[in-house]
Amino acid sequence: MRYIMERGSILAVVLVLAIAGCWSGPVQEGKSAKTTRMTNPLAIRLSNYGQFQEAAWTHLPLIGLHYMFIDVPKPEELAMTRHRLARHSLAPLVLRGETDLGQPHSLDELAAQLAICEKMGVKYMFLSPKHTGMPKEAAYERLSRVGEIASKHGVTVALETHPDLGTNGDVHRETMKHVNHPNIRVNFDTGNITFYNKGTNAVTELNKVIDYVATVELKEHGGQYKNWNFPVLGKGVVDFPSVLRLLEQHGFRGPIIIEVEGIKGLEMDESQTKSYIARSVAYIKSQGEFR
Repeated sequence: MRYIMERGSILAVVLVLAIAGCWSGPVQEGKSAKTTRMTNPLAIRLSNYGQFQEAAWTHLPLIGLHYMFIDVPKPEELAMTRHRLARHSLAPLVLRGETDLGQPHSLDELAAQLAICEKMGVKYMFLSPKHTGMPKEAAYERLSRVGEIASKHGVTVALETHPDLGTNGDVHRETMKHVNHPNIRVNFDTGNITFYNKGTNAVTELNKVIDYVATVELKEHGGQYKNWNFPVLGKGVVDFPSVLRLLEQHGFRGPIIIEVEGIKGLEMDESQTKSYIARSVAYIKSQGEFR
């Protein structure tokens, strides 16, 4: 009788905790407990499908993704791109801009691309800020002007984690302080931190620049400096649970993009490419709630 009463008491406690939302039951072996309650939109970079990009349009809905990260379409391709996205129930989340800030026509190029972002209803444009032959100080000034153009279109330009204006958290912060424009922000790439830097990690560098982050690319890396080894997410050195937890703690609600660039020398067919991407998506979805 005492055993029955004690067992009943334990069950009652479990029931109360479950109702209160404090306990969700045991985590099954081999499963990851979701560590965040983020509601961020989750996308994939179309170019990660490599030569099999045509397959992405039907594959993404099958693996539960509704957003894409694609290049800014050319003006003559705009209608076709919109139609194709709608046909597959997909939406553009971030558009990739392209220019060299060191060239005199760069502002005109970006102005045209930002106008297309506005036409497509996209609020974020990714940019790797190359500035050939131009000193950093001049690039900062030009980026400030880009910010003014972007603000007129309701777009935030997110600068990639690339040398030499975004090599790591410290460099990102330096660039943000010099540019000093609310429409110029950071695209934080988790995998590029250990690719371009030694002796640090994604969580450390994200913490330095979190106040400036507009978009995030979740990319894995093997950990060796300048080694092109970007495996399936969850199979390298990036501490994704801590990255997501840090973003959640700071109230980040911007786009999150999964990037899977593969491993140098590893050639994959279409089926293997789809599997590579699907496994990465499944891993990230096991770590948090997304839309």
